[in-house]
Amino acid sequence: MSQTLSSAKIMEAIENMSFEGKYLNHTSYGNGHINDTYLVNFQKDGKTIPYILQRINHQIFKNPDALMQNIIGITSFLKEKIMLRGGDINRETLNIIPTKQGKSYYQDSLGNYWRSYVFLTDTTCYEILADAELFYQCGYAFGHFQNLLADYPVDTLSETIPNFHNTPVRFQAFADAVEADICGRAKDVQKEIAFVMEREPLTHILANQLANGNLPLRVTHNDTKLNNSMFDNTTHRPICIIDLDTVMPGLSVNDFGDSIRFGATTGAEDEPDLTKVNFDLNLFESYTKGFLEGCGGNLTEREIDMLPIGAMTMTLECGMRFLTDYLQGDTYFKVHREGHNLDRCRTQFKLVSDMEKHLDTMNEIVNKYR
Repeated sequence: MSQTLSSAKIMEAIENMSFEGKYLNHTSYGNGHINDTYLVNFQKDGKTIPYILQRINHQIFKNPDALMQNIIGITSFLKEKIMLRGGDINRETLNIIPTKQGKSYYQDSLGNYWRSYVFLTDTTCYEILADAELFYQCGYAFGHFQNLLADYPVDTLSETIPNFHNTPVRFQAFADAVEADICGRAKDVQKEIAFVMEREPLTHILANQLANGNLPLRVTHNDTKLNNSMFDNTTHRPICIIDLDTVMPGLSVNDFGDSIRFGATTGAEDEPDLTKVNFDLNLFESYTKGFLEGCGGNLTEREIDMLPIGAMTMTLECGMRFLTDYLQGDTYFKVHREGHNLDRCRTQFKLVSDMEKHLDTMNEIVNKYR
């Protein structure tokens, strides 16, 4: 998704940010697949000051101005909440570094969009879920994020990626891909296609609940993976939610469900051997406990009721997206081997099947911590 950037363009962006001190160096940072991220070091009063610099991928986020307005609104609101609670606004939310022109982003001479943040020192970003305690902490972090933003005016937010978690729209895109079959691959994946078609009713449940007013529209993160929560190196607790590009109006149960899809499994997302892929109820319980504690009572009873359906829906949606991309020639998700997207979709469908079998237990766990 990212493009190759010349050192001159990176330096142009650096020179237009309000960084303090003398420039030292910059290096690529992190392993994100969408934006280009750099760690930029400056020196002031004998100390090194690190900053994060990012090129916003405007092929994905087509309205960078609206995206940054979202982030300014969210981070400003969070700072007020954090101050009221006696927290540290410099560590508990992202802090945007303005450009020298006083804007939240810089557009370079080639039309690239750049932004920068204060670097969160003495923190750790975990890529691998080591144990249930870490997943509990992750659940608490995203629940607390939901709690802090419970009274944010959601109607002021823009959709940075339209229909991102609109599951009926995703289903229609899948059905269209099956019908078009532009790569001639449908004949080889009839079992997977049938799996999705049989579960079309599931794709409409949450959307219908929203349309009927049974579920509230909230500020949602929409990418609630473990590595989007920074952990303090001293307390070993989550301190700041990052990667706010997909923060927009959505459903709390989808944020919950996306984490479960990612974390409550015994296998990797692209594990070819499905005997190694199982839904882990212990991990589900750990995350559920943390999420509901973090939410601090701000979810409605219906939202809590629908958490297991959120997990099933997000897992089906993700698998459906992998299968759609496979049918269309692997044009969206990066693939590293033949049938990579097919392996990915099969793991998600295996988890959906497991969840269907354990739905009663999932509901019992939710009721235990509501």
